[in-house]
Amino acid sequence: MLARSFWKPRLGAVYLGDGRTRFRVWASKRERVDVRLTGPADRAVPLSPRENGYFEATVGDCPPGTRYLYRLDGGAERPDPASRGQPAGVHGPSEVVDPTFPWTDRFWHGVPLERYVIYELHVGTFTPEGTFDAVVPRLPDLVELGVTAVELMPVAQSPGARGWGYDGVYPFAPQHSYGGAGGLKRLVDACHAHGLAVVLDVVYNHFGPEGGYLQEYGHYFTDRYKTPWGEAVNVDGPKSDEVRRYLIENALYWVHEFHADGLRLDAVHALHDETATPFLMELGNVLGRYAADLNRQVYLIAESDLNDVRVLRAPELGGLGLHAQWADDLHHCVFTLLAGEECPYHRDYDQFDLLANAYRNGYAYTGQFSATRERRHGNQPVNLPGRAFVVCIQNHDQIGNRKWGERFGALAGAEAQKLAAGAVLLSPYTPMLFMGEEYGETAPFLYFTDFGDPGLAESVREGRKREFALAGGGDPPDPQAGETFRRSKLDWGLRRSGGHRVLWEFYRELLRLRRESPALRFPDRERMRVTPFPEHRALLVERWDGDDETLVGLNFGDRPAEVRVTLRTGTWDRQLDSADARWGGPGTPSPPELAARSEVRFGLAPTSVAVYAFRVDPVTNR
Repeated sequence: MLARSFWKPRLGAVYLGDGRTRFRVWASKRERVDVRLTGPADRAVPLSPRENGYFEATVGDCPPGTRYLYRLDGGAERPDPASRGQPAGVHGPSEVVDPTFPWTDRFWHGVPLERYVIYELHVGTFTPEGTFDAVVPRLPDLVELGVTAVELMPVAQSPGARGWGYDGVYPFAPQHSYGGAGGLKRLVDACHAHGLAVVLDVVYNHFGPEGGYLQEYGHYFTDRYKTPWGEAVNVDGPKSDEVRRYLIENALYWVHEFHADGLRLDAVHALHDETATPFLMELGNVLGRYAADLNRQVYLIAESDLNDVRVLRAPELGGLGLHAQWADDLHHCVFTLLAGEECPYHRDYDQFDLLANAYRNGYAYTGQFSATRERRHGNQPVNLPGRAFVVCIQNHDQIGNRKWGERFGALAGAEAQKLAAGAVLLSPYTPMLFMGEEYGETAPFLYFTDFGDPGLAESVREGRKREFALAGGGDPPDPQAGETFRRSKLDWGLRRSGGHRVLWEFYRELLRLRRESPALRFPDRERMRVTPFPEHRALLVERWDGDDETLVGLNFGDRPAEVRVTLRTGTWDRQLDSADARWGGPGTPSPPELAARSEVRFGLAPTSVAVYAFRVDPVTNR
């Protein structure tokens, strides 16, 4: 594809062919940098200083597979901050990697965001093998389910062979234990062959505590701000232009060299930035121009807990211009209503009107007072499309940050999970599933790490114990233990048996309805009416597109609810009811059809979702 030549990598070890490799590194704190090639032909080559703190040289007899370190001011030797491969781990030498790959996705242009059904997975626990290649045979299952986009938890090189990925320290190097650069390219190519977009979770707000040597090279961090992970990444202070270039080059690298369709940006609220052109806006502008050159659809999806529309608004309207954001409020409302846990955070969402607000707006808090925050929270998302809000009932954070890593179904039960799935998958927002959710995986998703530094490992253990000291029931699982990681692996055999198979078919049916119904297909919150019934803890959601109309009834109460609504005159056919015996339910009071003349009354089973569609006359098409 000729368009891919429009951008060329500037940083790291770039293989040029004919055994020649160009090395380029930003080391604003150093006077001298040499590259030492390790192995039998051990030798050191000085890099020439360039403007703005860069050092560069092209070295012959340096083919792919060559390992190297940078020698800083004639002393310490460190891996490359833009390393493409770390086969010996985060402390070992970097490796020259050949970027060529036999791609088969020449005519791939991506998936429109309004068609995204995201499936979040952790490569290490998704299969017994825990590799990129092992994901590939499972892709047909995801397609059959109705998934259109795969989101990978961070795959940048982290300490050890297992971890969540948020402790990454080499953002250009795909995790070696997963299969490195070659394995990731094979996975992306296979996803595109199956019609699946690929979103990579990237972490630009902090770097991990072990194996990161950025601070020895340049001014990557600032002590002007603090984050939960220590010093903040320097995107707005002195010498921050080059830090931005490093991060933007990383984003372009994933899209250019790995054909990624989107990036999920971790915790953007931790990127402190007071510049007139914020880093995230600059990133969006650069990536947008590059995607246009490629004739590709490439999206930036933010994780943000600010409920601030400026994340999503176009730059000309005073926003950052990102395409979408994780909107956790719907999860919080649904979880609190159905799982019923008592803790201050969840009590903040134990108000039924907040669920209705989340369904109407994407945010539950749009400027109201939040007791947990002790202030008003959020603003009103006016004129923003539904596709800009990514909603779920489970993700790695909501499960893995629990003491025992319990999944939603284990806490709330099968009927509640079906209801919650209906609330998310039939919403006017972009839905996301977490791996195994669709068949009721029973394995937990625990917090696990693989630090090599004994002191750091012990600190993580003790920190985890302190975090849950008041929860009772003993200490949480040891994050460093291999068994903690192994317990988190999926059991794919479950989806073929009993209630697990029924749940999988239920999810597939929900996604079929979403895909095939014009009223549900397009994530448009403007063509929607939400009617709450607080006395029953029930919602009626009407959605339409032209003559196609769908009614979704959601009963979050533990008793039957009789609801009433004025509908378009005619017959409405029941498409699905989670309480039906077909879906393993206890039986349903909802009628097979509704004959609407004016106001219609009908029953909803406890903890259930029911769907009706208007029957269009095949003769008059009305």
